[in-house]
Amino acid sequence: MLVILMENQLLTPSRVCQNCLLADQSGQPRWNSGQLSCGHPIPKLMDTQPDQYECEMGFRIASIE
Repeated sequence: MLVILMENQLLTPSRVCQNCLLADQSGQPRWNSGQLSCGHPIPKLMDTQPDQYECEMGFRIASIE
């Protein structure tokens, strides 16, 4: 599941990405084969952290299971 990380809250991508020009037709981030194609990976500080990405709009997105 993808979530948007804000200072002290988690948001669903549908609340943020639906207005983004880089989102897919359903207003979701472009997530293909386990990679965010509308952003770039952020290096992990610890192995226990979820995969994180920064989208082109500047939001931090995490893939949590």
